[in-house]
Amino acid sequence: MKMMKTALTAAIATAMTAGAAHAQISDNELRIGYLADMSGTYRDLAGPNGLEALRMAVEDFGGKVKGKNIRILSADDRNSPDVSSSTVRQWIERDKVDMVQGLVASSVTIAATRVMNGTDTLGLVNGSAASSITNEHCTPNHIHWTYDTYPLANGTAAAVVAEGGKNWFMLTADYAFGHALENDVRNVVEANGGKVVNTVRHPLATNDFSSYVLQAQASGAQVVGLANAGADTVNSIITAGEFGLAQAGQTVAALLLFLNDVHALGVQTAQGIQLTTGWYWDMDADARAWADRFYQRTNARPSMVQAGIYSSTMHYLRAVEATGSDKASVVRAEMAKHKINDMFAKGGYIREDGRMVHDMYLAQVKTPAESKNEWDLYKIVRTIPGDEAFRPLSQSACPMVKK
Repeated sequence: MKMMKTALTAAIATAMTAGAAHAQISDNELRIGYLADMSGTYRDLAGPNGLEALRMAVEDFGGKVKGKNIRILSADDRNSPDVSSSTVRQWIERDKVDMVQGLVASSVTIAATRVMNGTDTLGLVNGSAASSITNEHCTPNHIHWTYDTYPLANGTAAAVVAEGGKNWFMLTADYAFGHALENDVRNVVEANGGKVVNTVRHPLATNDFSSYVLQAQASGAQVVGLANAGADTVNSIITAGEFGLAQAGQTVAALLLFLNDVHALGVQTAQGIQLTTGWYWDMDADARAWADRFYQRTNARPSMVQAGIYSSTMHYLRAVEATGSDKASVVRAEMAKHKINDMFAKGGYIREDGRMVHDMYLAQVKTPAESKNEWDLYKIVRTIPGDEAFRPLSQSACPMVKK
């Protein structure tokens, strides 16, 4: 009997030791890498102010987790998949980074998540749009937080078709994000009795959209859908205005338009444009309170991406605190146990494919008469419940989804 007690005590001690060894902060420091476009087309939607949102989260958490310091590294991905993959590989192998945050251009994100797959590094995707990131490109090592092309199409495109815009011409960014958005829009338009009559694709960071807009004008399509983002969208809208598409009866549908884009355009130019967003700084008291703090630090109102960076970082840090571990699989499992109720989302949750499901919003840019100040830009037309907004798991091509 005494021998059995001794053996049992030893077994318990061994299990506790193994558990303690498993649940620990590696290298006695939690390391977060921020990877984003810091100087190019997508600088304003994430960029330096996204890094500031990350710093806010770390500061609000106290700068430490389980008594260990939190260190932030950052890099400019230059919208290059090669730069992205080499940076992330170096962070993992040399700097022992535990989490990668930001991740904007979809091609950059897909390259980065391939490197992270199978490692102890977790990626929190906030800037990228391609719905394929949690569909055919899903991995156990990343979570897609803020938005994707599926609700953009089901929000904006569905609303425009419902208003009579049946024939579409697509002006598409020629890389993963643009292709995904074009495909999702096509599915929505055709499902609602419409048709995409033609498509033209342009390189990232195109300076002159004249030839593309002339093709759209010549097509006679009722709707010119912009499947691009950032400065490309702004330049497309400006060029469409110069060529008088609206005056000729064509509707310009900006399928991914960020707050900073509308701010750059001004309400005089952007008024009336409908768009789908995952968050708006003036949508409720919690959003306003956080946005006010952000404004004090940056002199700008946050985009949905910057808000998502803060939200996902806080949720991640709470999971590390709860588990005492920075191991990617352990932290991700803990994050998925708890709903997201913060300044970004109410009742959000993480699915098995890595999609964070939350409400999306169909918004309309205010008129000059409606706008009270330079950042008073949107009115929320309707809320799209999360379970309706994102691709249902029954349609998922993610190998992690149980059929």
